[in-house]
Amino acid sequence: MARKHLTGEFFMNGDIACAEGAISAGCRFFAGYPITPATEIAERMAERMPEVGGTFIQMEDEIASMAAILGASWAGAKSMTATSGPGFSLMMENIGLGIMMEAPCVVTDVQRAGPSTGLPTLVAQGDMMQARWGSHGCYSIIALSPSSAQEMYELTIRAFNLSEKYRLPVLLMADEAVAHMTEKVTIPPPEEIELYTRRKPDVPPQKYLPYLPGADLVPAMAIAGEGYGFHTTGLTHDEKGYPVMTAEEQEKLIRRLVEKIEVNKDDIIEYEEQGTEDAEVVVCSYGVSARISKFAVERARQEGIKAGMLKLVTVWPFPEGRIKRLAKKVKAFVVPEINCGQISLEVERCAGGAAKTIPVPHMGGSVHHPDTILDAIRKAAR
Repeated sequence: MARKHLTGEFFMNGDIACAEGAISAGCRFFAGYPITPATEIAERMAERMPEVGGTFIQMEDEIASMAAILGASWAGAKSMTATSGPGFSLMMENIGLGIMMEAPCVVTDVQRAGPSTGLPTLVAQGDMMQARWGSHGCYSIIALSPSSAQEMYELTIRAFNLSEKYRLPVLLMADEAVAHMTEKVTIPPPEEIELYTRRKPDVPPQKYLPYLPGADLVPAMAIAGEGYGFHTTGLTHDEKGYPVMTAEEQEKLIRRLVEKIEVNKDDIIEYEEQGTEDAEVVVCSYGVSARISKFAVERARQEGIKAGMLKLVTVWPFPEGRIKRLAKKVKAFVVPEINCGQISLEVERCAGGAAKTIPVPHMGGSVHHPDTILDAIRKAAR
C-alpha cells in the first residue's frame, strides 16, 4: 500500500526528516546526484516519490540537477535537490539563474569539512558565506539552518513556503552532524501543516506580464501549459521577460530582486532566544553548534555569569536588527561555528563596536567541546 503522508512519531535521522518535510510541503520532483553526507535524502526521495505520485531523477551531476529543478518549477512542481560542499559549488551558476528567473525551489546543503574533497563524512559549517555570496552578481537569498532532526523536517517545509511566496531558490544549510543524528521526529497530520503555494495571475492571458511585481515586489507566476505566454531568461529582462541590455533595466530589475527579500525581512527572519533579557554575554550560533552552545550557556549561568543564547534559524537575510539592539546592552557576543569565522564577521559588523565579538572557530571534522565555548563566555564576561 502506498505511503503518502506519514503521520505520528518516528525515530529517524535528519536527512530522512528533510525528505519527509519536502513531501509534507508538496514536493513532487527531486533531481540530484549522490554525495556524502546528503545521499540519504536522495535515497529516501527515490523511494518515496513514486509512492506520492512524484518524480525522482538521478542526474549526471549537480549542475544538471539544479537545472532540472528549475525546469520542473516552471512546469508547476514544487522541486528540490540536495548536495554537499563540492556539489554546492557546482550548483552556484544555476542558483543564480534561478534567482534571475525567479523560480521557486529548495536546495539542501549538508555541509562537510572542506575545501575540495576535505573530510567527506565529517561535519563542518564552512559554506555559510558561500550560501550568501556564492553566485555572481547582486542578489538577496534566504537560507535556514536546522539544529535537530525535527527542525530538518519543519524547516524544509518552511523553505518551500518561503520559496513559493518570494519566488527564488531557498537554501537549507544543514550540517553532517544534524543530518546523521537520529532522534524523535513528530510529523503532524496534513491538515495541520500550513502550506503556501505560489500566487497565480489574476488577469487574462493577453494581459499577463510574467515579471510585473505585486505590492510585495513578487510577480504572479503562470505555469507552462496553462495558456499563459511567458519568456524567462538569465539575461536582464523587462516585465515581459524579454532581454533588455541597458543599465536602466539592470537597475530596475536587480534592485527589485534584492528588495523583495529586504523589505519582507520581518516575515522571513526567525531566531530563538534564551536568557537574553538580563544577559551580559550572548552566544550567537546555529546548526549543531547551537545545541552545544546551549549547554555551555547553562553551565555559565550556574557559575553566576549572565549568559544568554541567540540561535539563528534564519541566517540569510541576517537578523542584523536584533544584533544591533542586543549590542547596546551586552558586553560581548561569543560566536561558535565550525569554520574559520564566517557568521562571526556578520555579528561584528552589526554590533558596530558597541559590544565585543569573540569568535570560537573550529576547522571541522568534529563539533566544539562545550568547555571551549564556556571558556570564551568566561573571557567575555571579565
